Parts: sequence; C-alpha cells; structure tokens
Amino acid sequence: MSPRVEAAVHRTFASARGSRNFRLYLVGQLVSATGTWMHFTASSWLVLQLSSSGTAIGVNAALQFGPLLLLGPWGGVIADRFDKRRILVATQALFGVLALALFVLIAADVVTLWMVYALSLVTGVVNAFDNPTRQSFYVEMVGEEGLTNAVSLNSAAFTGARIVGPAIAGLLISTLGIEYPFLIDGISYLAVITALTAMRPQELIPQRRAERGRGQLMEGLRYAWSTPNLRRPLIVLAIVFTVSFQFMVLVPLLAERVFDGDAGTFGLLSAVAGVGSFAGAITMANRAPRPTFLLLGVFGAAFGAGLLLVAATPSLAAAVLVMVPLGFVTMAFMIVGNTMLQTNARPEARGRVMALYGAVFLGSTPLGSPIVGWFAEHVGVRAGFVLTGAVALATGLAVLWARQRAAPADPVTEPAAAA
Repeated sequence: MSPRVEAAVHRTFASARGSRNFRLYLVGQLVSATGTWMHFTASSWLVLQLSSSGTAIGVNAALQFGPLLLLGPWGGVIADRFDKRRILVATQALFGVLALALFVLIAADVVTLWMVYALSLVTGVVNAFDNPTRQSFYVEMVGEEGLTNAVSLNSAAFTGARIVGPAIAGLLISTLGIEYPFLIDGISYLAVITALTAMRPQELIPQRRAERGRGQLMEGLRYAWSTPNLRRPLIVLAIVFTVSFQFMVLVPLLAERVFDGDAGTFGLLSAVAGVGSFAGAITMANRAPRPTFLLLGVFGAAFGAGLLLVAATPSLAAAVLVMVPLGFVTMAFMIVGNTMLQTNARPEARGRVMALYGAVFLGSTPLGSPIVGWFAEHVGVRAGFVLTGAVALATGLAVLWARQRAAPADPVTEPAAAA
C-alpha cells in the first residue's frame, strides 16, 4: 500500500481506529442497518400490495416517523439526563420484537393494512427515544474532535447496508416470500445489542448531563431557537427534509408505474442510490470538512438538481445512473447538517438539540410524505420528483444568496457556549 493510500485510509477510519467502543458500535450498526433497509424495502412493497396506493405508502411512513414530532423532544430530555448506552439497549430490543411481530403476522397470513399501520406507529414511538439518544451518543465514544468522522463512518455503514439490504429484500420477496426480510431484520438487532453490552464504560468520554428539574423541554427549545448556529441550519433542514427527502416515497412508484418493474426493480433503484450515499459518506469521513452554512447550501442545491434529473430520465438505465450522484449529495447534505448541530450544541443540551434534528429529519415525514405521495398519485410520479427537486434547489440557492450577503466571518467559528 502506497504512503498516500495508507494516509487516506487512516484519515477515513480515524475515529474507529482510536476507539474500541466505536469499532464495536460500527460493526453492530452495519449488521442491523442491513436488516433495517430490508425492512424498509419490504414494508413499502407490502403496503403497496395491500393498498395499491401511493398515498398509503406515505401514510405508513408518516406513522413510522410521526411520533418524533410529538415525543422526540421528550426523548431528547431523557437522553440528556440518563445513561445513553442503557437506553439504546432497550430501544434496539424493542425494534427487534416489533419486526418479528410483523414477520409472524405475514407468515400466519393474517396481516392487514391496519396491522402494518399499528406496528409502524409503535415503531415510531420507540424511535422518538432511540434517535436523539443515538445521535448524541457518538461524542461519548469518540469525543468532539472525531465527531464528523464518526458520523460519516456510521452513515457509511448505514448506507453501505443500503446497497445490499434492498437487493436482498427484493430477492427474498421474489423467491421465499415477503415475510422473510422482517425475520432477518428482527434478528439483526442482536448485533447492536451485543456491541453495546460489550463496550468498556470506563473508555466512554463523560459528558455533562442535564440536572433533573422542571422546564427542561422548553429550555432546550428556547436554547436552540436563540442560537443562530442552531436555528439557521434547523430551518433549512426542516424545509428540505419535509418535502424533498420524501422522494423515497416516489421510488416504488417510479419502479412500478413509470418503468413497469417489480420488487426487484425497486430494490435496484434503492441499492444504487445506496452506492452513491456510501461514496458520499466515505468521502466526508476522509475529508472531514468543517460543517459550514455555505457547505449546507451547496449540497442542498446539488440535491435538488439531482431530483430534477431523476424526473427527466427517459429509461430505467438512465434512472439507475442518476441515482448514484443523487445518493452522494443526499448523504453529504445530511452529514453537514448533523455535525453542524452537534458541534455547536452545549454538551448538556446536545440530546435535545439532536431531538430537534430527528424531528425535522424523520418527524417531518408525517407532514411531507402523504403530500408527496398524494401529489404523485394525482399529478404524476415525475411531477413528484420535480416538486421535491424544486424545493431543495430553491432552498439551497437561498442559503447561498444569504451567505453571500452575510458578514465574511463564518458563523460556525463562533463559540457554541457563548450563544
């Protein structure tokens, strides 16, 4: 291995090399995330088969992520006050039980749409406590200096699983039955639970916890809104996540109705988007750029342009090619937004800040997903991609315009604690 390649590898995996706890977590996440993507692919296809409705896919996604809007901030309070590792063991176990419950219902041939909806809602409640805890746990494993690299590597693991997860799900659905992706997903959570319990608590980096008291939820909300380094990216993320990130609702419709495909076609489109996302995460881990508002605008505009390109693709082959760069800029946008918030949040409020990130990232799904699904159902699938792309492009360009008019000092360099 040449010195240049060796140096690049060391930069890319810096946080994993420096922390045994994070290495364990990363391996567990890779296994579990493969099951998660299998679950996502199979559940979208299951809802489509049970309902023949794009709107129903949006409703199911809304039920999965809607509780983050209502309960996510409370999840952030819990994350700021209690042992994050123990919280994650409990939430991962619950996720596994819910996936296995869906497997049993399908295998027994009694599953109906309302049952899928009910399990998705319970999953969303668990996610409201899991997401802010998981997001704010990285810094305890690697410290603030390794945060961007760790978030990028975890994103690489998650999206690397996206390459194989949907493809395996499509294969299993076509050969064995739609219930088997849920079985594998349920079992896969054992990997994360094993990793969490095998960690060395003494090697975790202690973070200041919020003291017990009244008004912690509102205190966290006021803190985020009064801090420009947090408020501005949260507004941008809320707009793009609410509308543009709901393009995944359109992918099964693109596969079935535009390209006359099946579950395998859906799995292929999802997998190649995962290839791009994986490349984006690895690139961000290697370069570890400072998460600035300017960079957020650049990737937001590029994300919108990618969605517009998908809308214009004349064939499945062209769509497959475009999905790769789309996945790349999608991941880069997410990583910049995530690390911008984490690096600018006070340690004792990081859980609540990341709960707001979860609320705008996943909790926005109940607002945007049914709308995008309805729009595609009544106006057209390609029109849905135009809508989602135009919103991201306009938002990204607005950020670039605002940044150009702002003072030359980069706002991310302001001390977070002083805000």
